[in-house]
Amino acid sequence: MSTDLLGRDYATFPAPEPLKQHGPARVIAMCNQKGGVGKTTSSINIAGALSQYGRRCLIVDFDPQGAATVGLGINANTVENTIYTALFDSRADVHEIVQHTEFENLDVIPANIDLSAAEVQLVTEVGREQVLADVLRPLKAEYDIIIIDCQPSLGLLTVNALTAADGVIIPVAAEFFALRGVALLMQSIEKVQSRINPSLEVYGVLVTMFTKTLHCEEVMQRIYEAFQDKVFHTVISRSIKLPDSTVAAAPITIYSPGHKTSKEYREVARELIANGVVA
Repeated sequence: MSTDLLGRDYATFPAPEPLKQHGPARVIAMCNQKGGVGKTTSSINIAGALSQYGRRCLIVDFDPQGAATVGLGINANTVENTIYTALFDSRADVHEIVQHTEFENLDVIPANIDLSAAEVQLVTEVGREQVLADVLRPLKAEYDIIIIDCQPSLGLLTVNALTAADGVIIPVAAEFFALRGVALLMQSIEKVQSRINPSLEVYGVLVTMFTKTLHCEEVMQRIYEAFQDKVFHTVISRSIKLPDSTVAAAPITIYSPGHKTSKEYREVARELIANGVVA
């Protein structure tokens, strides 16, 4: 039996068994309207860890900055079609927009600055909250997990992500100011649950950028008081290896598999599988 940073007991999550078949995918929105809390980093690295456990993973880059696209080694500015195309071109085949990365079991639907126009265009769309869900529906049978890397806002793009998702992972940096916006996000999640997607769950709050300081430990305690058993046992440490792996355009679990942060992301992946979030 192990204990986490909050002193909670848990059995270390075992390495998962290989899958005999794939799909249908569980769709997860990686969501927090505050920027710089590790959404894209966690999307790439959780998917990277799951892909190494034989799970077929798709990342949907839903941020006009295109960080997840670049972080997986794809130049979004030279890609002909992106998630923007899938949202607004009814003739587009989403399978042709999916980009295969150089990493086994890990694909991405890219994004670039074109997506910044989508917020305005969605306003006039019929069923505007459901557009992304319609785009992803043909892909679900082919993957075990689809992670939507949301932009740092609570606009229509994020509402689309929450409508398409089965659940939400909320990355929260271990600093006081990162806590302040989570209440607003929870209100948005509750509105989507009550009006559009009643089956939407909060799969967990993932603490990122943790260092062993009194401040971080106090923030951890606050997060636990607010979310109780929704807080992941695994905490992601602040590490220079994470930006290094971003520059190398590879998940840290592949770029530096023996590093402490790689082990942490693998533990998050195993926790998701052990809790039945991912097959």
